Formats: sequence, structure tokens, C-alpha cells
Amino acid sequence: MKCLSLKQPYAELLISGKKTIELRNWNTKFRGKFLIHTSKKVDKERSESLGINHENLIRGAIIGTANLYDVKQYKSKAELEKDKNKHYADIKKFGAYKYGFLIKNAHRFRTSVAYPGKLKFFEIEHPISI
Repeated sequence: MKCLSLKQPYAELLISGKKTIELRNWNTKFRGKFLIHTSKKVDKERSESLGINHENLIRGAIIGTANLYDVKQYKSKAELEKDKNKHYADIKKFGAYKYGFLIKNAHRFRTSVAYPGKLKFFEIEHPISI
């Protein structure tokens, strides 16, 4: 199964259903259900600005699933700003994020599964008990 690693607090926002767009600077043809992985890195400043205690965030684990149903291409900073309540990114300059992965049906596992992350979508090599 495909898996995507997200930095915290963005993984938590996605799994909780608050975040419905995952911004990336690369596109994908993949559509469907994927595993959500939390990287070991945490954006402490962004967590604080969103009122999230970064010390309570799970890191380095698969925490759930979601469905990527489409990709939106951003052509201007204004378009990114319009969707800020869906992606929660701190946009300082246009160009860092060109694509928005449109996400729905996020589901949190009762127990997270420690797993090393990788860049882009990656295949889980070992069966994950969910």
C-alpha cells in the first residue's frame, strides 16, 4: 500500500479531518487510499501558532489512512491564500507549493505503527496490522 510522510503538525491536522489539502511542489498521478506517516520532524513554530502542543504529537509512525481523490495545481499566491483554511500552510512566497493533493475520508488508527519514512509516495514493504 502507498504511504505518504507528513511533518507534524500537518499529519495531525490531516488525520483529524481539519486539513483537506496536502501541499507539495510535485504532482502525482496516484489516486486512492494511502497510509499517513508522521515524519520525525516537527514544525514547532507552526504547531504553536495553531495552538497545538508539539510535545504530544506522534512522530515516526503510521497513524492512519486517507483517500487522495484529485490534485489541484496552484498558479498564483492568491489561489493558495484562498485555500489556507484547507491546507494550513504558512505561505511566505509562491513557488514552494505548486500542487494541492485533495484529501477526504481520513481515518485514525487506534494504535500508531512505528515505521521509517521516505520521500514522496512510497510502498510499505511489510504488512501493517490495521
